[in-house]
Amino acid sequence: MPHFHRIITASAALCLAACNAETASQIEAKTETLTDVTQQSAEIVKAGADLSELPSGTYESEQGHAYVAFQYWHQGYSKPIIRWGTTNATVVFDNENPENSTLEVILPTKDIDTGVSSWDKKIKSADFFDVENYPEIKFVSTNIEQLTDGYGTLTGELTIKDVTKPFTLTGTINKVGNHFRSGVDMFGVSATGQLKRSEFGVDTYAPSADDIEIMVEVEFQKVE
Repeated sequence: MPHFHRIITASAALCLAACNAETASQIEAKTETLTDVTQQSAEIVKAGADLSELPSGTYESEQGHAYVAFQYWHQGYSKPIIRWGTTNATVVFDNENPENSTLEVILPTKDIDTGVSSWDKKIKSADFFDVENYPEIKFVSTNIEQLTDGYGTLTGELTIKDVTKPFTLTGTINKVGNHFRSGVDMFGVSATGQLKRSEFGVDTYAPSADDIEIMVEVEFQKVE
């Protein structure tokens, strides 16, 4: 009988080992599948529109669909979103060499909109953007990379309160097409970037809420 029990015990151990091996194999297969799906999803997100269909020329932001905003952590409780009511952006696009294209953006500081009147007044004061002395924020591109796939980085010089520093946006060309009424050539862009406001002289209360995330959603239409 003891010998019989040992045989049963050994058989059970072998069965459990086989089950565990099969389970581990299944888990590994599922993990590999999930990794592949995640990578494919990332590639889909990064893949932009085909810029070969966009004619060379000058494109300007369409005010009805131009959003530049920023957000920050408010003492860790929430992330308020503040936007500009006016976005003046111009792209000079080179179809044959997209990397030679240029972007210039001007944001009137007086048009900053927090959605709260008292905060509007405070953020426009000398404590923050000082709109009386610094009427605009300006960005001028200096380098574009990987734009041929409709996705890439745009580096330039950002000026806030007369302080100019390098700034990089990472973005996607969402769609290239024609306006549904006028037929004019157009394209849409989504982009993000990060900066520290204190580095541009907007340093009240810093280091609290110093890290700023920039969000851009703009449609451009061809003007010439």
